[in-house]
Amino acid sequence: MADKYILKVTAGPGYDTADHVSVPVNDASTVKISSELADVELNVRIQNYGGLPRGSDKTSSYFSTEPHKANNDQYSICLRFTPKKPEGSSERGISGEDLQFGNDFDHPIRDHLPPGFQTALNIVKWLIDPGLEGDAYADAPYLFGPALSSFNTIYCGRGSEDAEKGGLVFEEGGDEKGGSKGREEVGAPGTGKERMKWALKAENKKAWVWEFGRTYGLDFFNPYLDFERFALRLPGFRLSILRYWDGQGLRYVLRNKQTKETYLVVMFSLYLKEDVNEDGTLKVSEEEAKSRAAIARPTSPSSSDDEGEEQKPLPELALVDKKLAETRLNDVD
Repeated sequence: MADKYILKVTAGPGYDTADHVSVPVNDASTVKISSELADVELNVRIQNYGGLPRGSDKTSSYFSTEPHKANNDQYSICLRFTPKKPEGSSERGISGEDLQFGNDFDHPIRDHLPPGFQTALNIVKWLIDPGLEGDAYADAPYLFGPALSSFNTIYCGRGSEDAEKGGLVFEEGGDEKGGSKGREEVGAPGTGKERMKWALKAENKKAWVWEFGRTYGLDFFNPYLDFERFALRLPGFRLSILRYWDGQGLRYVLRNKQTKETYLVVMFSLYLKEDVNEDGTLKVSEEEAKSRAAIARPTSPSSSDDEGEEQKPLPELALVDKKLAETRLNDVD
């Protein structure tokens, strides 16, 4: 069933997709997005990619580098982020409490959530970011965490750009132009995993400032979303996204918690292949394409898409959730 669909990735400074540009997935060159709030340079990489633009590389050399090879990472949203100082502002930057990264939706998804969803969400929070907060049952569902604990890699500086490694390449740390010193002054650990854990404490988020005019290298990646089969794969849990999908795109947003201003929106949209022209444009309106794609989704497991294995029995999910909770309690400082 998944082969009926094609994926398109767009990005822009806000929610209006009319202001978005197409993202050349797995291309080493960056997409540049500028607004009065920030300058962004973006790479999106996806394993086993078969989407738009047509002729896109199936993968990126990024996935052959460590730690991505060992992790079996399936996708990456990697960017240079330079926040701009608003006119009249007396602040030196954005508080670590306020810069958020996560997902939101325009319409309710509560009627489309699968059995065992809450347990799956608990697993996601444990594996990706315990700082995630949100409400999947709201009229406008959301799930956001502090950027400080959400991004796997944060480099305070421009970092490097290497076409042979897939484009933007960042390591945890900072440059010699104040990046390393700034991290040391607030006590940020030198590894990504330790910094993500450190950032869960309120006093550490308050101490961190995303300085206006300074460039940061940010990389978000994980092995849990399979864009080839449109499936979520977690320990003890595998779910076909298509079966519960309502046509809305998967939207990643970098935003300000206090002002609700957006710095970057990356949209992953699914369309029926029959609704897409050779040049990647839609044969019908955006809304009609989304509606048609949702109507055509499968409603039962399909062996051809390996969906028959998708969900573990709820008792087994509960055991996974309990084990993760015990592990987390033992890991708390």
